[in-house]
Amino acid sequence: MITVERKDSFHLKISRVLQEETSHRLDLFLFVPGELGLNEHVISEDAFYHSAIHVKRTYYSDKHHLPLVLSRLASRGGLGSEQYRLSLSLYAYQYVVALDRATQSLLDAARKVKKAGGEQGGEATEGNPEVPKSQADAEGLDSSESSTGSLHDGLEELCELAQGILRRLRRNRPSEDELFKYYANIDNFLSWFTEQRLLALVAHLPRGRGYRAIRERLLEIAQAESEHRKQAEYNASRVDRDPTRMSNKMRLLRRLIEHPVTLKQKSQELGGGEQKAVKGLATGVVMIFVSLGLLQARDTLGNITVLFVLAMAVLYAMREVFKDDLRNTLWRWLRKGRPKWRRQYFDVNSNALVGRQLEWFDYKRFSKLDEEIKRVRKRNVAHREEMVLHYRSSSRMSPTRFLSGYEKTRETLSLDLSLLSRLMDKGSHHVYRLKDGQVSRETVEKRHLLNLVVREEVANAEPILQRWKIVMSRSRIVDVVKVHQEGGSRAADGGEAA
Repeated sequence: MITVERKDSFHLKISRVLQEETSHRLDLFLFVPGELGLNEHVISEDAFYHSAIHVKRTYYSDKHHLPLVLSRLASRGGLGSEQYRLSLSLYAYQYVVALDRATQSLLDAARKVKKAGGEQGGEATEGNPEVPKSQADAEGLDSSESSTGSLHDGLEELCELAQGILRRLRRNRPSEDELFKYYANIDNFLSWFTEQRLLALVAHLPRGRGYRAIRERLLEIAQAESEHRKQAEYNASRVDRDPTRMSNKMRLLRRLIEHPVTLKQKSQELGGGEQKAVKGLATGVVMIFVSLGLLQARDTLGNITVLFVLAMAVLYAMREVFKDDLRNTLWRWLRKGRPKWRRQYFDVNSNALVGRQLEWFDYKRFSKLDEEIKRVRKRNVAHREEMVLHYRSSSRMSPTRFLSGYEKTRETLSLDLSLLSRLMDKGSHHVYRLKDGQVSRETVEKRHLLNLVVREEVANAEPILQRWKIVMSRSRIVDVVKVHQEGGSRAADGGEAA
């Protein structure tokens, strides 16, 4: 299953888990409004690919306790120190990914509850606050209570899981110095990361007595993690006092944790030899006609005269014009539909080649898309001028060469939309609203709606298609919502938005 989420102001994080099958194919179609004026002359295809698309793959296991079991086996002398570091790093990495996703989901739920509570409060102040205005208000209250209960349950489950996972990690603290340094780095980062995510939840929880107990529990766990790091003396006092130093240190520790479980990559641009051959062929063909023209001009005009020199100048000018046109035409014809880049993946420990991936990227018009993609996009007349950015990857992995015990990888594709934000207007405008007999003026920024259609194909399985709406302004990505899904195991996706 593919997930699309906002990573920061301008980055989309597209994640998927590659199963045991050896061949996978992924297509991303980003529909950009025509009013932005995007084309290959504004941002070339190669420039967008190299600047905005970044791919990372890590080992993944759905047997969540397997890495911890292997690390304990290594700490008892059954496996080497590299295996200990690798297994413990994978355990920590999967915990970080899961905690990050869970807290982001809870933060979104908390914002919705706060927004619903604010709207209901505003309605209650109009007229008699003790009497419901309509049946819709009562239904809204029931919905709010349901969301509140769901948020409570999610927070309680998060606390239980976080404490349990950290408790299992600390149950087997190694005594050897060579192993302890790996353990200390991972325990230090996980403790700090857990504290930060829980404090973020506390900061965004709705106000009120109903959340007092869960807020106190979150604060209690965060305080316990802070005390744990102090007792273990993981960080110097000057680092504890300086948030900038602490943040930079933890960012470094996260990179150290991710390094052993992230596959090394080697990228290669395809078609270099073919491009040279096409250039030589085009030059040769044009020179043949130029030479024939010179011979014909000499036979016609006789000796070297001013007219003959002018004829030579015209022929060489035509050569410069048609040489580039012929070369570009031949190159487009030869490379049409063929991959532009090859990416190779290597195991970071053994340096063994574990997989290959071919990649395409180009700009397309709606009329050139597959009927399947057109149907999922549900385009109407208003989107006639959309430019479509198409990225495709086709990979073949070799699970037999994977690390022992792992048959899956997790791919994270980061899509940087800051290049598109530069094409958006800076300005804002005012909207006037009438409320309680008073006119208020509000400043709003212009927003654009982008559509992302994702198609994933796995060998001997039905393709999965999803459509996501991306609301974006010049300053940030405002919202990411899934509005359509078909194929595979169908999930609740919020309906078929237009």
